[in-house]
Parts: sequence; C-alpha cells; structure tokens
Amino acid sequence: MKRTAYKGFKLNSKNELHCRDMVFRVGETAEVTGPLKLCYNGIHFCWTLNDINEYYDLRNSVICEVEILGDVVNQSDMKKSCTNKLKVIKILTKEDVWKISNTGDYNTGYKNSGDWNTGDCNTGDCNTGDCNTGDCNTGNCNTGNCNTGNRNTGDCNTGDWNTGDWNTGNRNTGNRNTGNCNTGNRNTGNCNTGDWNTGDRNTGDWNTGDWNSGFFNTKENKCYIFDKLSDITVKEFYRSRYHAALISSPFMLTEWVNYTAEEKQADKAKELIGGYLKRYDFQEACAKWWAEMSNENREIVKQMPNFDADKFFEITGIRV
Repeated sequence: MKRTAYKGFKLNSKNELHCRDMVFRVGETAEVTGPLKLCYNGIHFCWTLNDINEYYDLRNSVICEVEILGDVVNQSDMKKSCTNKLKVIKILTKEDVWKISNTGDYNTGYKNSGDWNTGDCNTGDCNTGDCNTGDCNTGNCNTGNCNTGNRNTGDCNTGDWNTGDWNTGNRNTGNRNTGNCNTGNRNTGNCNTGDWNTGDRNTGDWNTGDWNSGFFNTKENKCYIFDKLSDITVKEFYRSRYHAALISSPFMLTEWVNYTAEEKQADKAKELIGGYLKRYDFQEACAKWWAEMSNENREIVKQMPNFDADKFFEITGIRV
C-alpha cells in the first residue's frame, strides 16, 4: 500500500537535498540499516505537512513529498516518525505547501488549521488576519473570538491589546469598555479602574466626572491635600506650580554609580562591570530629591494648600 508523507531538507553546498549526512534525490530511494530508533537511526519524516514546521521552517526549507517503503517507528504523538526506506517523490512548491498545510476549507493563507481563513498561521475558523487562535477575527494575533482589532486575548473586541471582552477601545483589561486603558468594566471614558464610569481616571463607580474615587459623581471634585479638603481639583493640582515644583528635581529609588578609576584598577571584575546599581530607601530618596531642589521650588512646595510641616516630615523624613 502506498504511504505518502513529508520530509524537510536543507540544501548543501552542491545544492543537493541533505539530511543527517545523507544526500537524497528526487525519484530515488534511500535506505539505512540497523534497528530503527527515533533521533538516532532512521530516515525521519512527518505524516502531515503541518508537523514538519516543528522541525523545519516551512518558509526556509525544502519540503518534499515522500513515499514510505520500509518499516516505521512513530513518536507517541505521531508528529515525528522514522523509516529505513523511503522514496523522494517531488519537491513541493510554495503553492503546494500552502494548499496542503491548510487543513480546513477555503483557506488562502499559510499554515492555517481552521476553516475559511484568509490570513496566515491561524488555528481557528473564519479569520481574515494573521496568527489568530480564536474564531471570526479580522485583526492579528488574537487568542479570543470575534475580534476586529489586534492582540486581543478576550472576545468580541474591536480595539487593540484588550484582555477582556466586548471592548471597543484599546488596552482594556476589563469588559464592555468603549474607552481606552480601562481596568474596570462598562466604562466609556479612559483610564478608569472602577466600573460604569463615563469620565476619565475614576477609581470609583458610576461617575461621569473625572478623577473621582467615590460613587455617582457628575463633576470633578476637590482633592484632599495633607489629609484636608483643598480648594483645587486633582487636574488643577497637576497643572499647578506646586506640582511643577515637586517634579523639578529627580526622585530616584535607584541610581547607577560608576566605579572610580582606582576601584577599577584594583579589581578586574569592577573594571569589566563598570559600576553598580545603588538603591535608596524611600526617605533616603526624599532627602536626595529635596537636596537637589532649588530654594525657590522648596518655598513653592511649602506654599501648597494645607501644607503641614509635621505630616511632611512624617512622610519624607525632611524637617522644614
């Protein structure tokens, strides 16, 4: 009985089909002697073309259709086999590989195992993009279903990089969001970690304003500074001279420090490494931050609404 299989080859310097120190030619039969043992003795092959990709890159190797004529030893998962005798039938063209490796119906892409795919490397069905493992995707790299965007792991997303379901925005990890960068659910705004918000950057629920951590707020409320309610909102604070002063000098919990010339000369390892990552605890970082700040900006910090020197010391370790 004729047994058709597939084998990948590399081309040697003479442009011949080459595998494991053996040369093969189309139309000729190749044989080995001795007991068959996978990975040790035998001519290796795969029963299905898609399994060839486990061992050879289908895009960069020569793939041939072969006829198995001898004894066979199969791997337990049947993805790899070896025989003591086979015949090379023909070299497969790119079109042959596409046609054979698409095991579903109506596939026009490359290495699809589902049905009705027009992209490449899809394992699901009805995909028009590439590298999808779900079904009915029109984007790329989706592992869920019914996505029209890219890199979604959930279902029914029309945006990109969503890990939840039914999102129409981008980079959402929750569900049913129409905004972007939400980790909560059912948000139409952006950057919300709560649920049912139509505003932005809310951590509470049912807010239509911005920067709210409570519930059912329709406007952006005043924020607390030094544990007291201030006269400015979070957005106003970020736009204020107080915030500009706070970020005027770097706040670093880690810093790269170069070894001195003397240290490098005394220690070959230090010369090769060049330096080390110095770590500061929070209050050490605060002290360095305050020391590098200008006197003018220090005064602006002390003019913040509700400024409390004792609380400032409690948090930063800096006495002003």
